[in-house]
Amino acid sequence: MSAAKSLRVAFAGTPEFARVALEAIHAAGFPVVALLSQPDRPAGRGMQLQASPVKQYAVANGLEPVLQPRSLRRTGKYPEEAAAAVDTLAKIAPDVMVVAAYGLILPAEVLELPRLGCLNIHASLLPRWRGAAPIHRAIEAGDAETGITLMQMDEGLDTGAMLSRESVPIAADDSTGTLHDKLASLGGRMIVDALRKLAAGETLPATPQPDAGVTYAEKIGKDEAPLDLRRPAAELASQVRAFNPFPGATLQLDSTVIKCWQAVPLSAGTSLPHPAGTVLAADASGVIIACGNGSALQVTELQKPGGRRQPAQQFLQGTPLPPGTRFAIPVEGADSAAGA
Repeated sequence: MSAAKSLRVAFAGTPEFARVALEAIHAAGFPVVALLSQPDRPAGRGMQLQASPVKQYAVANGLEPVLQPRSLRRTGKYPEEAAAAVDTLAKIAPDVMVVAAYGLILPAEVLELPRLGCLNIHASLLPRWRGAAPIHRAIEAGDAETGITLMQMDEGLDTGAMLSRESVPIAADDSTGTLHDKLASLGGRMIVDALRKLAAGETLPATPQPDAGVTYAEKIGKDEAPLDLRRPAAELASQVRAFNPFPGATLQLDSTVIKCWQAVPLSAGTSLPHPAGTVLAADASGVIIACGNGSALQVTELQKPGGRRQPAQQFLQGTPLPPGTRFAIPVEGADSAAGA
């Protein structure tokens, strides 16, 4: 029996980021003896129940059982579901559990169940960007790099000891979508390397996270989508990239909400003689909008409600935006807007 075959792995994850890691583990020959994933959710225009990417991969490749409790806490809101799932895991007795963007809290009982504990694949360089949306927040904040941290899980929110870290530069044109794919691939490679070491009897060195540099990546909300054009264009361009593909940054023109998918900041050198939100120019190269601190944002890909994403040239054919057109400024958060 190969070393990999001797290590029985449970896997907990839900979205595409987790599916990539699961595929890497499975392809490396590790027996995946149990899976946890969030319950099927309504999705698409028909709002039909849809399995998570992790469950879809498991079903397609004959991996079972797939457990989908709404909670893992015996004393929580769904005690019967939790008890059934935890008892099943206890009977299976995996050697190690790999967790990647699962979305449910693992109580101490579950964390202690595998003899080698639970390893988390986290998409940031901890302790920066603990929490739900580390990729979005790193781009939005203008970070120069991010990465993957493998962590020995404890009961805190991404507070466990670090087992390994690898950094990835954030390119000037990276969106959350493109950076997600880079990090998902890296996470898959790193967890396979770690599991191979465990299978060979090695101990993974654990380094406690430092107290300095802790930040939290709050979940992205649709209410954050509107671009406050009083802010500097560089910040707005980062927001556009961070919110691509979800939820999409938005501009409002009268009662029409326009999604903004790609944009680059421009510097005018001096304060522009136009109020923030004013269209300065609109042609095949993009829609240039006055922003805070004498800057301007050049939007190069847009989308009307019910329409498709379009480069500026095509968009303007159906929706002309002559110089002097004014986009609305969001009302909420006006007091704290930068560059007002």
